[in-house]
Amino acid sequence: MPSDVVRVIYRKYDGSAHRDYPARRLAEDDLGVWLGVTEGTASVYHGRPSVEQIPFVLLVPHRAWWTGMFNPPPRTSEVYCDITTPARWEGDDTVHLIDLDLDVVRRRSTGLVELRDEDEFAEHRVRFGYPDEVVAQAQAAAARLLTALGDGTEPFASAYRKWLALVV
Repeated sequence: MPSDVVRVIYRKYDGSAHRDYPARRLAEDDLGVWLGVTEGTASVYHGRPSVEQIPFVLLVPHRAWWTGMFNPPPRTSEVYCDITTPARWEGDDTVHLIDLDLDVVRRRSTGLVELRDEDEFAEHRVRFGYPDEVVAQAQAAAARLLTALGDGTEPFASAYRKWLALVV
């Protein structure tokens, strides 16, 4: 039986801490593992203690180069996808992800879909020595997400709403 609590660990490509928090396992389906984070959850952000102010649902896909964070109001991003290496599970209670800087975001008020942090990606590509295959996979994932967040592809249209309702 899978663990009810999953530790989510994001690092940068050089191994430095990025984000680290516990999440409740909500479900697993053909899209991936759905995790819920409630308001008040203790977390670590860029190596510093933090507390989540707004709940969210995280989708960790089975074999994709991204994760999806689905947010309620008042957060301005309805959907926030981090471009990452594919998830590496340690048992059933810890998931490791390498954040590759690029983000694809859909804004709540306008529905605008945007690619963010291209400058950070370019800088870290050189500083951390991203292999060409990692660069290609990250850019391809970002391109697919730019389309999917805008055209109603699931899970970005409505599939996440039932899970988000459980943590709000």
